[in-house]
Amino acid sequence: MKRTYLGEFEEIVLLTVAVIDGDAYGVALMHEIIAQTGRELRLNQVHAALMRLEEKGMVKSTMGQPTAERGGRRKKLFSVTALGQHALQEIRQVRESLWGRLLNPFKLSVG
Repeated sequence: MKRTYLGEFEEIVLLTVAVIDGDAYGVALMHEIIAQTGRELRLNQVHAALMRLEEKGMVKSTMGQPTAERGGRRKKLFSVTALGQHALQEIRQVRESLWGRLLNPFKLSVG
């Protein structure tokens, strides 16, 4: 199988979709990514990454039920596909392998 490479932000979005599992929509993803990474983020960045991931076949979207808090509008919900799960497993294996090969772990100094 041909490997599809992900950028760092796409990887974070894909992993967050997997973590939220079942209620992954743009605003929820944005808030979770901000909470976990502390980075400044705009909703359009999350939506753009979701569209790229969907084009690559790593996430799929469905329309949720209309909700009163959204004025009767429906949410576009995202879930990770088998290809996306496989990509996350590959990424984790590569990172764990590289960290495991690090002979002299970083000594972080303060100041």
